[in-house]
Amino acid sequence: MTKEQKIATFDPSQPGLADASVFGLPFTAEESEIIIVPAPWEVTVSYGAGASQGPEAILEASFQVDLLHQEFPDLWKLGMFLDLNDKTEEWSDRSRKYKNLAQPIIETLENGEKIEDNPELIIHLNEINTICAQFKDEVKSRVKYWLEQGKKVVLLGGDHSTPLGYYEALAEKYNDFGLLHLDAHMDLRIAYEGFTYSHASIMYNALKLPQISKIVQVGIRDFCKEEVEVVEAEAGRVKVFTDRDLKAETFEGVTWKQQCETIIAQLPQKVCISFDIDGMYPWYCPNTGTPVPGGFSFEQAAYLFSLLAKSGKEIIGFDLVEVAPGEEGDDWDGNVGARMLFHMCGVLAKNNNMETGKEVKF
Repeated sequence: MTKEQKIATFDPSQPGLADASVFGLPFTAEESEIIIVPAPWEVTVSYGAGASQGPEAILEASFQVDLLHQEFPDLWKLGMFLDLNDKTEEWSDRSRKYKNLAQPIIETLENGEKIEDNPELIIHLNEINTICAQFKDEVKSRVKYWLEQGKKVVLLGGDHSTPLGYYEALAEKYNDFGLLHLDAHMDLRIAYEGFTYSHASIMYNALKLPQISKIVQVGIRDFCKEEVEVVEAEAGRVKVFTDRDLKAETFEGVTWKQQCETIIAQLPQKVCISFDIDGMYPWYCPNTGTPVPGGFSFEQAAYLFSLLAKSGKEIIGFDLVEVAPGEEGDDWDGNVGARMLFHMCGVLAKNNNMETGKEVKF
């Protein structure tokens, strides 16, 4: 059956096909315009756990997402495919193994002790940094494969360390782009807790790529002195919109639309979105690893992305990370993640002149 035949016979008003790919869509990878690379990885998490289960939680919740998106009603026809394969399971297994090795290192540091005093911990730290570098390279290879097939590729974490290989793949395709980074944290720590590829170091590591000319951070409300020094040293390459400053402006009459326009104006022509789900108010994803009071709403994030899509900037990809499921039966985080993933796919498609249908008006 051809893709056109599948579109003609598939009923988007019914629940998605449970044995199909993400959102219950009937298309193969080759028939899909957007490939979602899952990265079930959380080796260096230092507080709450569960981000490695994010892709699975989002996949399960995606079957309940209504496919008629008000802004992008024909999005489903483009096809979105979750690239589950043997490597995905291997990453998940390795994540569990090396996360167990990382925990004694983290506990030692939290107790005020030095890992240098324990030769075994030093060995394990080096092993973890090596395996995380290998994971990064494997993600890069997988993303490059799909980019070479002419697909739009997005990354679904996992913790926030997972997109680095994704950025490296994009950097080989685009010589100048920016990151629109939504998060509660700056993630500019240098080798946090000794881990070169810590989730708290993703933006510091991203700055090592010369192709990333600007990082614009939105919703930040937790940071340390070291991170502020990184921002200052970059001399304008990192622009920070803290949650406190954004809220103060709104209290004084500045609209979210005006703030979004200011944020977008800071970005270069080509943009990749990096969305840590803890950027939103904690009640949207209460089980995320490092929740912080404050933040923005689901609708605010969706509005910013839609406005970016219409701005004349070119969206080259996005990552969605740090979604963590709750206890058994608690699928709220996956539910929110699946709907944000669907909206972001629509934004990416619309911005790249793919046919997503005419917005539904009432």
